[in-house]
Amino acid sequence: MLDAEVRELMQPFVLSDYQVQEVYSRFCLEVARGLKRSTHPQANVKCFPTYVQDLPTGDEMGKYLALDLGGTNFRVLLVSLKGHHDATVDSQIYAVPKDLMVGPGVDLFDHIAGCLAKFVEKHDMKTAYLPLGFTFSFPCVQLGLKEGILVRWTKGFDCAGVEGEDVGRMLHEAIQRRGDADIAVVAILNDTTGTLMSCAHRNADCRVGVIVGTGCNACYVEDVENVDLLRADFKKTKRSVIVNAEWGAFGEGGQLDFVRTEYDREVDEKSLNRSEQLFEKMTAGMYLGNLVRLVLLRALERKLIFKQSSRRPEFASVLQRNEEVFETRYISEIEDDSFPEFASTRKIVKNLFGLEKASVEDCQTLRYICECVAKRAATLVAIGVSGLVNRTSNRRVIVGMDGSVYRYHPEFDAYMRQTLQKLVKADKEWDIMLSEDGSGRGAALVAAVASKTK
Repeated sequence: MLDAEVRELMQPFVLSDYQVQEVYSRFCLEVARGLKRSTHPQANVKCFPTYVQDLPTGDEMGKYLALDLGGTNFRVLLVSLKGHHDATVDSQIYAVPKDLMVGPGVDLFDHIAGCLAKFVEKHDMKTAYLPLGFTFSFPCVQLGLKEGILVRWTKGFDCAGVEGEDVGRMLHEAIQRRGDADIAVVAILNDTTGTLMSCAHRNADCRVGVIVGTGCNACYVEDVENVDLLRADFKKTKRSVIVNAEWGAFGEGGQLDFVRTEYDREVDEKSLNRSEQLFEKMTAGMYLGNLVRLVLLRALERKLIFKQSSRRPEFASVLQRNEEVFETRYISEIEDDSFPEFASTRKIVKNLFGLEKASVEDCQTLRYICECVAKRAATLVAIGVSGLVNRTSNRRVIVGMDGSVYRYHPEFDAYMRQTLQKLVKADKEWDIMLSEDGSGRGAALVAAVASKTK
């Protein structure tokens, strides 16, 4: 049985129906503000048009490169599209060394171009012309399909000389400097757009793409007449366009203050990008483990966990020493654990604190803390998804999902569905679909669709 005091400790993470409805209303208002030219500068859900206006038909053919940069690793993919909704993917993961994440931007792009060249050589395609779709998962203003101006770095990156610059041009120049591969950057997109495209390749009703991984963001298909920022010449040719919501910044105008906890405030205050990306800091893998760590510290202080152990001060100092000590993946492993054995939970506790065998009660308390933090994240993501589903003009809407938190957490999908059932309009049919090889395959599909359009 859970201690009543533990429930009281976690109460700030449990969103009431009123709070859910209120966050939903505020989110919808921000989306509307982001789409309008007159209110866009003040909006914190920016709703940038992506200039991706054609969804895949499934008939695309040919070989395309995709580059997926959005965290401490990036992937290069060779995607062979075979028509009939069929594709094969060869990929390789390359690391971004820590010093390159905060060094000069030119060095970062030279490193990426070097890895691209190695990949192309390995696949014996040095002489082939290869269109490339570049998934760049940071806030960008798109001026066209292959022009993306970086607004600001997130996720621990802070490379000088890139903010305010066209990242497509910077990658193109780095490839040209080497001169050892015929690679053309034909499209820049966000990982959410890649997820949407990848799912639309398999299901034509996909209209929303969501990532809940290291970061958290979404995109959706909007009617062009509602997108003030879209260049006029693009409005004449197509009826709709994918909009990159950039919802991670939701709350920067105080909209989430009534549901943020003391732990959220501490995570924000100690982050690289203080006062920014507040919605992301409540939903994304980069922060969820840290939130659990802070709650655990409070639970230790109040003697709500490991009550029988005299080593509580020692456990607290382990948690205080390192903000990343409680990894977000532990949340998934703990919630996936079986009662009363708690084999994974006990292993995690042993690794963290050297405690030989945590009691069943301690394991239950730790699981409840993880559950409350994860369930709130899923609820918030579902609030945003509901707002986007309700905006689309389709009656039937598939939501394409990707990202490590969504993919590996055993209950995230179920938590989301509970909230979607409350908020999605009754006349909509909806479902959630896991993206296969999301943003990578999606980038190749954008490149394919762009090449076909040309």
